Formats: sequence, structure tokens, C-alpha cells
Amino acid sequence: MGSLEGKVAIVTGAGSGIGQATALLLGQNGAQVAMADIDLKSGEAARDELRGLSGVAMALQADVSRSGDVERMVQAVCDRWGRVDILVNNAGIADWAPALEIEEGDWDRILEVDLKGVFLCSQAAARKMVAQGEGGKIVNIASIAGMMPFETQAHYCAAKAGVISLTQVFALELAPHRINVNAVSPGVTRTNQTARLLADDIKRQEILDHIPMKRVGQPEDIAQAVLFLSSPQSDYVTGTVMVVDGGWLMV
Repeated sequence: MGSLEGKVAIVTGAGSGIGQATALLLGQNGAQVAMADIDLKSGEAARDELRGLSGVAMALQADVSRSGDVERMVQAVCDRWGRVDILVNNAGIADWAPALEIEEGDWDRILEVDLKGVFLCSQAAARKMVAQGEGGKIVNIASIAGMMPFETQAHYCAAKAGVISLTQVFALELAPHRINVNAVSPGVTRTNQTARLLADDIKRQEILDHIPMKRVGQPEDIAQAVLFLSSPQSDYVTGTVMVVDGGWLMV
């Protein structure tokens, strides 16, 4: 894997789970990493962990669904390190409810964070990348829920399907600027959002029965895919969706 020395990365939702694992891995591969999270304390803890591994990091508070927060986040990174080379759109939330019982407010919040947030962050970071004139990488964390239906997740499935479509549109428009835009679609991954689900023995076994590799994903599994798509090795890869699901979509 090529070094990310000299690259500046922003990872949203970096305070835990996939975002934290990704931020740490990018930092261990040489990137200067801005760890953005709506919970500043979580972001600061992740920052301190990377610094303990001799990485270079900063922590920022940002609600990705708010354009003002996003603009301030990107500008703070440029003020500190002078540029943005890599954006990982990981921040997201999930909820479970039958389609006929989803409240309008719950629908709006999922779409605001999981889809609008990806748009706002991509737009703000890409504007800087275009101005820099040296290319860049944008990696969006989608989900297999954006590629197939899951009961009780109509709003989440819709948002993640939108992320995949948005990835392709940005990839098409930004290709002339040598900005690669790709997505990673995880399967069920052990994070705070899935902890309660995986703690249920029956539910966990049902999940494992769907996975040919017979284990759920770990945040580090997803982070490795993001590292590849953030590296020089992926310079000719754009508009694609890398599925990291232990084989779920095959069955």
C-alpha cells in the first residue's frame, strides 16, 4: 500500500466505529487526519489515540447535516494544514421501524445526516480539491442496505442508495479534475449502532446464517478498503462501489 505521507484527510464520524478505525489507519499510513464528529469528546479521544501512535491529528466538532458546520470544518483543516486531499464521508445514523410506522421527523433526520451530509461534505471538500489542482480522493461509506431491501429500514435503505448514486454523479463530474470518488458498502459490522442487535443471540445467529464467511465485519475490515481507495493504488478507480460484507450479497 502506498504511503499517504504529505496528504491531509478529513474523516467524519471519526469518534467511534468505522470512522475511528479508518482515521487511525490513514494516520498510521502517513496522512495528517482531521477527526470530525458531532461529539467533540469522542473525536478528541480518537485524536489522542492517533497521536499516541505517533500520528498527526486534530479533532473538530461538526454536524454534517448543517452547511455552516461543514464549511467551518473544511476551512479549519485548510487553516491548519493548508489543503485537503482525502475526504471520508463516514458520519451516519441508523434507525429501525416498519415503513408504515416511520415518523416524518425520523425520516428527515436519517436523510439529512446519511445523504445530505455526504453531499455537503463532498461539495465543500471538492471545491478545495479543485482549487488546489492536484486531484484528490473522496470515499463514501454506503451500505449493502443501499443495494438490497431490509425490513424496518426504509429510510436508511433510501439514504444509502442515494449515497451510491451521489458517488457516481460526483465521480463523473470530478473526473476531469483527477478527483476519484468511490463508495464502500459494508455488511453488518460491529459498531455502537449494531451492538444491541448483535447482543441478541437469536438475531446474531440469523445474521451469521446470511454471511458465508460466518462472522460479522469489524471496523478494521472496512478501514482497509477505505485505505486502498484513498491511496495512489486506486488512481484509476472511480465511481465504483466496493462491497465488504463477508459474502452477504452472494446469497
